[in-house]
Amino acid sequence: MKVAIVGYGMAGARIARELGRRGVEVTVFGAEPTAAYNRILLSGLIAGKQREAEIALPVPPDNVTLRLGEAVEAVDLDAKTVNGVPFDKLVLATGAEAFVPPIPGLDPLPTGAYVLRTIEDARAILDEAANRAGAIVLGGGLLGLEAARGLAGRGMDVTVVHAATHLMERQLDPVGAKVLAESYGEVGVGSVTDAQTVEVVHGDDGLTLVLADGGTVTGQLLVVSCGVKPNTALAASMGIACGRAVVIDDQCRTSHPDVFAVGDCAEHRGIPYGLVGPAWEQADVVVDLLSGVNPDAAYEGSRLVTRLKAAGIDLAAMGEVDGDEVVSFADPTRGTYARLVIDADGRLAGAVMLGDNPMVGQVVQLFDTGDPVPHDRRTLLMGRPGESVSVAPETPASMPDEVVVCRCNNVTKGTLSRAFLDGARTPEALTEATQASTGCGTCAEDVAGICKWLNGTVAGLGQAAAVIDAARMNEVSAS
Repeated sequence: MKVAIVGYGMAGARIARELGRRGVEVTVFGAEPTAAYNRILLSGLIAGKQREAEIALPVPPDNVTLRLGEAVEAVDLDAKTVNGVPFDKLVLATGAEAFVPPIPGLDPLPTGAYVLRTIEDARAILDEAANRAGAIVLGGGLLGLEAARGLAGRGMDVTVVHAATHLMERQLDPVGAKVLAESYGEVGVGSVTDAQTVEVVHGDDGLTLVLADGGTVTGQLLVVSCGVKPNTALAASMGIACGRAVVIDDQCRTSHPDVFAVGDCAEHRGIPYGLVGPAWEQADVVVDLLSGVNPDAAYEGSRLVTRLKAAGIDLAAMGEVDGDEVVSFADPTRGTYARLVIDADGRLAGAVMLGDNPMVGQVVQLFDTGDPVPHDRRTLLMGRPGESVSVAPETPASMPDEVVVCRCNNVTKGTLSRAFLDGARTPEALTEATQASTGCGTCAEDVAGICKWLNGTVAGLGQAAAVIDAARMNEVSAS
């Protein structure tokens, strides 16, 4: 079996690495000259929280051929070749490109204006930010807010300009968005919402956004963060069915039986997710199918939990914004807000957890498992157990083995514990063994906490591990 992958982003790199580990011959084409990196941590580069080396993805094994800096503009499906390289199966992981709205003055992007989609974009923004005092971020969604926080962390005055009535309108209700905006204001990021930009003017003072109501916002640096556009041109040129993205079935197969698609370029059951969690779930299905490990592997959609990665601001949003029963609690002074959306069966259909709330792990677990919500909703809303229930904030000791710690890679506490027993005794070793925390990075503290707990139980679990290690050595000697 020869597999060709077009696209060496997060999804393509994952498929290449895992197929290579299973002995499949793989050739990967990456348009960028840079080796694969964690794209969703680019905001960490902007913030100075991470270096380029720290966001690099693991290198695939030797049976994977990397052709970096080589774009693919056409595929011969009859001859089954990509740039002259033969294949049996083809995987499209062409991703998406930043969407630049058709606003006068933005096409082409003027000097001082950037998108944040690639590592080259991040480098250019950092070079520009080094000599600038003020910045504008056009777009108040997840990525725009992360970029804004990163720039503010570098001492810049930052203003977010957002067309919708409130920030992160897809994930938050107006009350939660107001608390979020106030939290951002405290770290130096202002926001202007319900603001339609009608023109961008380049002048001596920098870039000025002219708003529909006649107002203006000026900054020396502009980051455009208005969503993404799936890259479907290659698939369309091959005659493969496309909607908003490349249409795939539950096996991630396109309209051509030998061509698969995953990640930002793919549309499953009418949904182009554009997030890393679904991309990696789709990648795992393709790996299982093409390696023959699980011919029944199927992708049935994702339950999404969005995490905002911004220093000093903790936000988790999931599921529906409205439903049968909605309960909420806001404490703007502490910058906390919690909102639960509960369906008619008493199960969590959606939630928003903003600020320091020790129950966020329990809320995510309830959303994942579909277990009933406690009768006393205060248990989850205010970060303390109510008198009528005995639910406490999760600790590594109380956490069931089946709890998913790393959602991006579907790594459970049990998987981490087994890797620990197999010799991965540091957070770095656990990450290497399980890939936990190599996605969005928000579970890194959880992985470190579990590792600390495991190491701290030397008298119990540590002795057990030694016994297990000894038993394994005896088995090897006996064989």
